[in-house]
Amino acid sequence: MREGALMQPDEAGGGTAVTPSAEFPPLRPDEVATLRRIGARWQPDRPAGGLPVDPTLDRYRGRPAPTRFGRLAPIEMFAGQPGELVATPPAHEPRSRPARAVSRLRRVVLGPPLRSSAVLYERMRKLVALPILSSDLLSSVAYGPEAMLTVLVLAGSGALGLSLPLAAALVLLMIAVGLSYRQTIPAYPHGAGSYIVASDNLGVTPGLTAAAGLMLDYVLTVSVSVAAGVHAVTSALPALAPFNVPLGVLVILVLLAGNLRGVRTAGNIFVLPTYAFVVAVLALLVVGWWHAAGRGFAPVPPPPVPAAEGLGLLLVLRAFASGAVSMTGIEAVSNAVPAFRPTEWRNARTTLGWMVAMLVVLFAGLTVLIHLDGLVPRPEETLLSQLGRLTFPAGPWYPLLQASTALILLLAANTAFNDFPRLLFFMARDGHAPRRFLHMGDRLAFSNGLVALATAATVVFVAFGGHTASLIPLYAVGVFLAFTLSQSGMVVHWRRHRGRGWRRRLGLNAVGAVLSGLVLLTAAVAKFAEGAWVVVVAVPLLVLLFHRVHRHYARLHRALALHPPTAGPPAGPAVAPTPGSAEGEELPQQVRHLVVVPMARLNRASLRALAYAASLGQPTLAVHVAPEDAEAERFREQWRAWGDHVRLETIVSPYRAVIGPLAHYLEALHAAGPELTLTVIVPEVVTRRRRHRPLHSRAEQRLRDALRALPGVVVTSVPVHLTE
Repeated sequence: MREGALMQPDEAGGGTAVTPSAEFPPLRPDEVATLRRIGARWQPDRPAGGLPVDPTLDRYRGRPAPTRFGRLAPIEMFAGQPGELVATPPAHEPRSRPARAVSRLRRVVLGPPLRSSAVLYERMRKLVALPILSSDLLSSVAYGPEAMLTVLVLAGSGALGLSLPLAAALVLLMIAVGLSYRQTIPAYPHGAGSYIVASDNLGVTPGLTAAAGLMLDYVLTVSVSVAAGVHAVTSALPALAPFNVPLGVLVILVLLAGNLRGVRTAGNIFVLPTYAFVVAVLALLVVGWWHAAGRGFAPVPPPPVPAAEGLGLLLVLRAFASGAVSMTGIEAVSNAVPAFRPTEWRNARTTLGWMVAMLVVLFAGLTVLIHLDGLVPRPEETLLSQLGRLTFPAGPWYPLLQASTALILLLAANTAFNDFPRLLFFMARDGHAPRRFLHMGDRLAFSNGLVALATAATVVFVAFGGHTASLIPLYAVGVFLAFTLSQSGMVVHWRRHRGRGWRRRLGLNAVGAVLSGLVLLTAAVAKFAEGAWVVVVAVPLLVLLFHRVHRHYARLHRALALHPPTAGPPAGPAVAPTPGSAEGEELPQQVRHLVVVPMARLNRASLRALAYAASLGQPTLAVHVAPEDAEAERFREQWRAWGDHVRLETIVSPYRAVIGPLAHYLEALHAAGPELTLTVIVPEVVTRRRRHRPLHSRAEQRLRDALRALPGVVVTSVPVHLTE
């Protein structure tokens, strides 16, 4: 996925450029034309002397300005472009003491906020992008071969010899899919995620299906990586085994905090563990193969293991699908092309080539070395740990191997933390996910998407007790569903854009699509009863949810969009629009008001609300709700003593309810005059201390909730502040 919060047109590249303004999409040309037409008909009442204050605040620059309850603070704005103020960092700080304490804690954990322009500097060079984006892919070699052998050993130790041909088939699959994604990157130089490729070439529903598969894959990536990392720790330190679930949750929280600090900071955190793991495993392979060469590469017979199942095609397919989890994360680079430094697509493609080469070497080398040393999976210790103990019987190398393995497994979830929020961003941009996922946090990271991923992964991790074997069956279906749809989409892409060498490119993507589809079917069928049914059921449910979200936003857009005029001149007030028309509702001269002021008693708060209502120069009505006739008459006498300056209507509520009768009365008023805009002004007492708030009713909020569904009604409040 692409980094950033907004993708705006990039004329030079024919794609999109990154800015932090995705929440403010530009108007279409037809909407701009409609806006001009509406603006030409405006007849606002402007005071002759202009505004009563200087909106540029030049007069108060550098001087203390009174703030809430008399506390003083400096003006925290400075002049930018003409007619523009720029908020300084102190302007973002909250005023209350508890909120300031929370803000300071956030700054300690996450760091100071970054300016929007800093997004251009939050990009990665290849040596930093490689560990950030490959941690998931490379770390999977720590559990991928073991997942394959765990299934094969069910047929007895004699079936372990099939690991070599299965590993060869998986290597071919890795190369084919890797080459397919290498040519996807220049075809989609601004981000080539499965969701984007499938949506562009196969349609909305296939794109959403790919997105659902990716979302499940990312959540499971975090859960599986953390579970495998904790298992590596407990293999070296068995005393920690009872605490695997709390340890895993703690790791997820640490990963969340690291990614909330931003891309560059997260990169600095995760560079060393990834390279340390690669060096440690390469050292393991060199020493292990050296020992094997000393005995002429003669394989050591594995210990006898009784067969629990018969050796059949279904078991072999299950083993192949389990080993295929070593490929998860192979598309991470194509998702994150804009996160690279220029030239983005070229650097991304080079990084992907390095990743695939390293994956093939590590996966094939470990699988063959495990076979040569005659190791079998054991529940109390990982295969990589067994291999490390055998290869490094003394010295510090085994602890270093386990430490680096645990670190990369725990940090491998960082790949999902990079891609999951970007996927949600693009879905939100297209209206298939909540728009809050368009927002960038203080550190230019997609904070809402990161929190959503951490929450979902924690739930899955806790629900499965942190057991890697329980999570693996859920793992391959989602990722290979995305692989298959992405590569199929690229086949359609090359058929549409027949450039130079398109047949060769189409053939390569077709091979990737076919092989990924075979793995998908294998994983779905062979592991259906083991838990893959959860993903098979979850994907269509997620697609249905995405469609429902899009339907809601489509209705919202139809309600809020500036529709182009169907007839009439583009400007000029010659023909006034009728009240209630698409244009008339936006013209001030077409809005008719009735101001309603609910009155509980005559005191300073209610009189201030009445004065504010009368100052608007609109028809004003006061309403009093009384529990009985006697109290209603007493209030009317007080009203006449005040002078009866505003029309008063009393409502007797013999059952002592206030909000309900008042809301029904306002609804009846609206029905009697649907062309009117009812502005309900409620007096509100604002206390200085939070502990005093429960002592006062929240009539304004309760009335707003009761009238929220009624169109043409505005509820506002006139506050009276208590200073003691």
